[in-house]
Amino acid sequence: MSLTEEALKERIRQGYLVESPEEMTEGYKKALIQILLVQADTELMSAPAYYMAACTAPSLNTRLSAYAIIQDELGHAHITFRLLEDLGLDKEYLIFGRKPHEFKNPYGFDQPLETWVELVVANAFFDRAGIVLLSDPFENTSYGPWKRALAKIDKEELFHLRHGEVWMKRLCQAGGKIQEEVQRAVDWMFPMGVEWFGMPDHLKRHTAQLEYKLKGKTNDQLRQEWLSAVVPLCEECGIHVPAHYDAEQGQYVLDYPLPCDYDPERKQWLFDKPITWDQVFERWKRRGPYNEHYVGMLQRQYRRFAALFDGNGNGSVR
Repeated sequence: MSLTEEALKERIRQGYLVESPEEMTEGYKKALIQILLVQADTELMSAPAYYMAACTAPSLNTRLSAYAIIQDELGHAHITFRLLEDLGLDKEYLIFGRKPHEFKNPYGFDQPLETWVELVVANAFFDRAGIVLLSDPFENTSYGPWKRALAKIDKEELFHLRHGEVWMKRLCQAGGKIQEEVQRAVDWMFPMGVEWFGMPDHLKRHTAQLEYKLKGKTNDQLRQEWLSAVVPLCEECGIHVPAHYDAEQGQYVLDYPLPCDYDPERKQWLFDKPITWDQVFERWKRRGPYNEHYVGMLQRQYRRFAALFDGNGNGSVR
């Protein structure tokens, strides 16, 4: 006899690890697929974004370091898509068959990363967001296969983070124009990182991921964890960010309204134009300016390869 939703949640509250689809309710499986698909797409779409910036690296060593990060990200994507395959989804279709707007990666990886400095800041900010988001299920998730997979992913993400933080400090120590370039990158990437964690807890409508213990922390708790690392890093580098620590509240506070409008063509946040979260979701749904370009980088060669084995010469994806 299959478990009821409440019976499964009670097992999970007692520390039970779910190991297979046969042990899941439909609600659990739906919530698990949702969170895994966001992770898989985020890992996958970071690769073309990072590659574009890696091509501007100032030396062979720095370019190879960036390529090593890209290789890791593709490996993490493969691991997560395999988990989705175990849940009955078609891995090949998810990667090569979906249209660009169907991918679920954060909006930050729909933006063009145009310079090596932007790659460095992305490692420091976006990979920090990844560590914050994935360390939580690594410690708390009720899905056993994901918990074990994250042991490898978590360690490799630390390398990406160190790459970004070390180079941010080095570049800012040089001062002058290079520090100004770091500041310009931070100006658009910092609010992007803040937004990465979603709407505030008091507005959150769906709590299934917490109820099933797929993760253990709320959006605001995760955002605070990210801010507590990123704001001090920027202060150490002499870089300004629109946030500060409020001793009375015992937390970091933003110096601008969340959410606010964003001009993707100029990579500029419009702090004087607050918007609703419904408008944010609409922006995310439209995807960013490089969404089609990045997905095309991943799918284009596959389609050419598939056409070689199609008797009609057209190629197809399941």
